[in-house]
Amino acid sequence: MSNAEIFLWEFLGTATLALLGCGVVANVVLRKTLGHNGGWLLINIGWGFGVFAGASIAAPSGAHINPAVTIGLAAADKLAWDKVPVYMTAQVVGAFVGAVVAYLAYKLQFDTHDDLANTRGIFCTGPTVDRKLWNTLTEIVGTFVLVFWILLSPGAQAGPDGVPQFGNSALGYAAVAFIVIGIGASLGGPTGYAINPARDLGPRIAYALLPIRGKGSAEWAYSWVPIVGPLVGGALAGLLFLALPTP
Repeated sequence: MSNAEIFLWEFLGTATLALLGCGVVANVVLRKTLGHNGGWLLINIGWGFGVFAGASIAAPSGAHINPAVTIGLAAADKLAWDKVPVYMTAQVVGAFVGAVVAYLAYKLQFDTHDDLANTRGIFCTGPTVDRKLWNTLTEIVGTFVLVFWILLSPGAQAGPDGVPQFGNSALGYAAVAFIVIGIGASLGGPTGYAINPARDLGPRIAYALLPIRGKGSAEWAYSWVPIVGPLVGGALAGLLFLALPTP
């Protein structure tokens, strides 16, 4: 598969992920929506099935839609390292575009919301207790679970041109949705579980640039945590997988 094709499918998949993920948080946070105050479980479900939709769309490129997955696959020797930059670039750009489209879908609700200073969480993550090293550890653990499960999922094999394909048994990519929902329910409380640098960075940039009246800070001082934590977690999962005996 060419780099242009990889970029296209990863861009489309990650844009869909961010559109649905940011969309469900907007539905819960903004006041004049049918989902207002829907709670943490609704957000988890929305993000989980956002992953399902995005991964299904990005299936031709291996459905990474997450730089941590890309790094994990490369560390596990399932993806050539020279493919990593094109995957990551497409993922960040796609997440940015998806977040912008989510904003446009909720433009009227943003315009009539009475607490726009606290809307950053619609786009990106933040800690409930700001201790960045501990927050990073939380992101490492959550991402490790995700990527290690992907690497061990039934049917995983290298496809054409070394692009990994994952069977995930009979559930297909819906299985990933359940893993993401489970991680959010179990490990998402401290940091909002980015477990995906693109999912956090692209929408954070969008929030910084969008013309949201009275918006708050993009919190760039924290932004490295949901980048470094997931990348380390993904790499550790890949290295452990590589060290395991071949079944």
